[in-house]
Order: sequence, then C-alpha cells, then structure tokens
Amino acid sequence: MDSIPEVETSNSDTTSPTGAAGGGSSSSGGGTTSSSTSTPSRYENQKRRDWNTFGQYLRNHRPPLSLHRCSGAHVLEFLRYLDQFGKTKVHTPVCPFYGHPNPPAPCPCPLRQAWGSLDALIGRLRAAYEENGGRPEANPFGARAVRLYLREVRDLQSKARGISYEKKKRKRPPQQQQQFPAAAAGPSA
Repeated sequence: MDSIPEVETSNSDTTSPTGAAGGGSSSSGGGTTSSSTSTPSRYENQKRRDWNTFGQYLRNHRPPLSLHRCSGAHVLEFLRYLDQFGKTKVHTPVCPFYGHPNPPAPCPCPLRQAWGSLDALIGRLRAAYEENGGRPEANPFGARAVRLYLREVRDLQSKARGISYEKKKRKRPPQQQQQFPAAAAGPSA
C-alpha cells in the first residue's frame, strides 16, 4: 500500500499528464476544448487518478476487496488511511493554538487531509463509481456513514483551526416590488 500516496486531493496540481505546467488543458488551439476530441479536463484526470488509487487500495486491502463488496465502512477506512498523507495541521484540544487559524509557532499536532479535499475526493469518487457501472443506490461513497464522517471532520477542523466552513450564500437579484393599480391610485371617492 505504499504506492497509494499518488492521490492528489487538493487543487494544487497544475501539471498535465505529459508533464507540462498549465491549467490542465494541453490543447494548442484557440482556448476552447471539447471533451470528446481533446485531452480530458483537469477534473476528469483527477477523477480517473482518484478512481485508480481507490482501486489500488481495494486490491492491496487484506483480504482483497472487489468493488461490488465495498461498503461505506471501507470508504471510511480509505479516508482514514489517506490522513497520513495530509498537509493540513489540525490542532488537538490540548494544544495552545487550538482555535487559532494562524499559530505563531510550530506545534506537534498531526497533519491531516483537509475537509475540503476529502469532500471533493468523495464527490469525484461518487461520480466515478456510477460511470464505471455502479448502481447509484449501492454507491458506497454516498453512504450515510461517509456523509456523517465528512460532517464530523468539517466540524472538528473548523473548531481546531478557527475557520468557519459555512455554506456560501447565493446572492439573489433584488426583487422589484409589484404595484397594484388600485393601491397606486389611492382611495377612490
């Protein structure tokens, strides 16, 4: 299982499969790409890499697991396994920097996968599962246990790092008030 760390769960990957730096599109054309004729998008490449990594994890599992026998518990095991390759400092409650987003000094708290990275990873794997023939109702990446685990990680990291993970509120266009003709004309005599 030591070759699994290839998974890139953040958006910091700016190298295309050919090794050229860039935003993920290696077409030399005008700037528009279609997924059917050119290289896959950065998202598709990441999804494929994540899917291959999860497949490798299942093959290296003892005993090896087939995809159709995979459950939400196995997905949680995979996420916990990935924690060892994380780059996000998550302070423990006894740490003097608990709740501080920018601690002034180093501390021995563990590095973990960031909640946003795990959330995005699960989203990609959930889509890849169905694209590879899995039934949506049997998708282990959409299991209740996985959703609860992600919520727990989000809350724990939010408290530990002093960062709020509230949903962004959509800005709604201002609503115009409708005026009724009778109200605009005033009382009739």
